Amino acid sequence: MTPGEIAWLRTAAAVRTRAHQMLALAEQDSLQDFAFHPARMGEAADLVASVTRAAYPTLAVPHHARWRHFAAGGVDRWGALAREVADAQERARIGTDLCVVSVLLDAGAGASWGFVEGGARLTRSEGLAVASLHAFRAGLFSSDPRRPWQADAAGLRRLDAARLGEAFQVGTGNPLVGLEGRVALMHGLADAVEARPDLFGTDPPRIGNLFDWLRRGAAAGALSAEAILHAVLEGLAPAWPARCAVDGVSLGDVWPHPALGGLVPFHKLSQWLAYSLIEVLEDAGLAVTGIDRLTGLPEYRNGGLFLDTGVLSLRDPALAAVVLPVGHSVVVGWRALTVALLDRIADCVRARLGVSAAAMPLSRVLEGGTWAAGREIARRLRPGGEPPLKVESDGTVF
Repeated sequence: MTPGEIAWLRTAAAVRTRAHQMLALAEQDSLQDFAFHPARMGEAADLVASVTRAAYPTLAVPHHARWRHFAAGGVDRWGALAREVADAQERARIGTDLCVVSVLLDAGAGASWGFVEGGARLTRSEGLAVASLHAFRAGLFSSDPRRPWQADAAGLRRLDAARLGEAFQVGTGNPLVGLEGRVALMHGLADAVEARPDLFGTDPPRIGNLFDWLRRGAAAGALSAEAILHAVLEGLAPAWPARCAVDGVSLGDVWPHPALGGLVPFHKLSQWLAYSLIEVLEDAGLAVTGIDRLTGLPEYRNGGLFLDTGVLSLRDPALAAVVLPVGHSVVVGWRALTVALLDRIADCVRARLGVSAAAMPLSRVLEGGTWAAGREIARRLRPGGEPPLKVESDGTVF
């Protein structure tokens, strides 16, 4: 594989292209694992539009970003922290520190885990977000007691399962899926931050310095969403487990699939991070362009929406009861179809809501939206709202 081909796999365009190739095979009824039922798309779009209107009656939908989870239960936790930082540039660095760490810790927690705050138990993505924010406030990711609100290489490297588990209230009755994998990812993040002083600085090597690098790359006060994703994928590449590597280059969230005869990229956490960093940059006065060039996120809420509404069905229904490794062809195919179908359903949802793509880009459809609708229908169909497929995650993909 040439350097150019490797570079292409690290783009949102590659994610979208390969996903739509998978959907084209589904439309030809050529996939071994899934059948596609386009007539059910209307039902799925109705559900998403209904959920969006219920949550956002004026249709003022924000971007799908980590910041929504920090406000779980209507508590503005990030705002409270941000108001304590007078300098806008340092506030943006702190936001970048927190955002990157929290997003990379945001993989499936499992149905049994929760985080208790003030008597309220928060679970799944909201629980993980609030737990990570409390840990960040306490200086868990910093090596400097004088500057607890930062995530630097030394602070990330000293993290272990015991300290992260304690911060996330992990115990016998409160197990967190992929705890060791999350710690390993934090250590990989430390390596990545040290390996790129151009992006993360040297005194100390700190995630938040990525904000300064992005700001310097803005032209006339504007930066493209693709530039944010490129910085994330290039800067954090050493952090990802070495699952799929080509010529010694670890590709991260990229997987083979036999139907396409090659590799299928997703970069779910990286794109989730890029979406989330948009708000840091906008709050600092920069405009972010081309947001719709990023793709929908191939995770189990968005993907569950299409299985639970019957847009997709398993050729072998027994697979729904099997715990599948994340690289299994069923999981890779499901994720690719999810990305392509999110593009399709976005237009259907906009039509039902009477809004344009400019008024409601994909990031807002996700937030309104497909993610929430996937969670709602899962709760209707299964106790605890478990996803329709069981995926064995190490805490770095889902």
